[in-house]
Amino acid sequence: MKIDDIDKIDTQKIYEIYDKWPEIARESFVKQIKKFDVQDIDHIVFAGMGGSGSIGDVIGAILSKEDVHVSSVKGYVLPKTVDSKTLIVTTSVSGNTRETMTVLEKAKNSSAKIAAFSSGGMIKEYCQRNNIFHQEVSMIHSPRASFTNFLYGIINTLETILPIKRSDVLESISILDITKKNISSENLTESNDSLKLAQFVKEIPCLYYPAGLQSAAIRFKNSLQENAKMHVIAEDVIESCHNGIVAWKKNSGVYPILIKGQDDYIKTKERWSILEEFFDKKGIKYFSINSVNGNILSKIMNLVYIFDYATVYFSILNSIDPSPVDAIDYIKSRL
Repeated sequence: MKIDDIDKIDTQKIYEIYDKWPEIARESFVKQIKKFDVQDIDHIVFAGMGGSGSIGDVIGAILSKEDVHVSSVKGYVLPKTVDSKTLIVTTSVSGNTRETMTVLEKAKNSSAKIAAFSSGGMIKEYCQRNNIFHQEVSMIHSPRASFTNFLYGIINTLETILPIKRSDVLESISILDITKKNISSENLTESNDSLKLAQFVKEIPCLYYPAGLQSAAIRFKNSLQENAKMHVIAEDVIESCHNGIVAWKKNSGVYPILIKGQDDYIKTKERWSILEEFFDKKGIKYFSINSVNGNILSKIMNLVYIFDYATVYFSILNSIDPSPVDAIDYIKSRL
């Protein structure tokens, strides 16, 4: 693959934004912006769809070991457990996501605290009319490509509320810098991990993940669907060993990708070994990828960066323009 191949097929140059992800993340996190600071919060609800929903998934994974309950809403309905100690965070990169707008309207009629994030649109207008905290974050190319801008912007804005160490956030950005040297368009060689993964992907990928890395796997699934225009299966590795594993009894066009964490639970590591042994005996080709060492945000962001770029490379290898999402546009036009 050559840079000319990418330029020819990627008509809207989404790869150029991925090349800038570490820089965008750093600028978004250190930027001087208004903070949202409320006290006595024991429940955080993240509401968003698509690329915006991935942001809530990642922050939820970071907070999974903290003394705060986290809910994710990808739809129209708030949890019944919302009360005065709840913080509802609505995210819509476009600012016009109807599901998120509905959640915002319902949140206003609750006793919860609310922080809204968008690039503008009807969500910004609604917040201004109703005196709801709103942080404007610019959309860069598309909602999925804006991921680091919004994620680190939200962490920045909610810094006094989220129990996330500043040092962990900065570490994750430094690891993005390191990852970029390997996977960016400046290294189109055999050593590029995203390119190697893209070359493995065929027909229908089946993503196996441990619970702690679910957000990275779901983001990979979504990006394969949007950038590569393909069907994808994503399964928790432990749960799948009680049901999904049976599907490998017959040959199919499904190919397993194993997403492993450096510090997976000891029984999960045992399961990975057994699963690989099973695939080897069945003659099933699989691809394994391990998270880096570091805090949970570093692990997830390293994987997300590798996965997202792999979807772009897959698109180029298969002459698919990664940017257009005509099916999504059609659905939105009918709502």
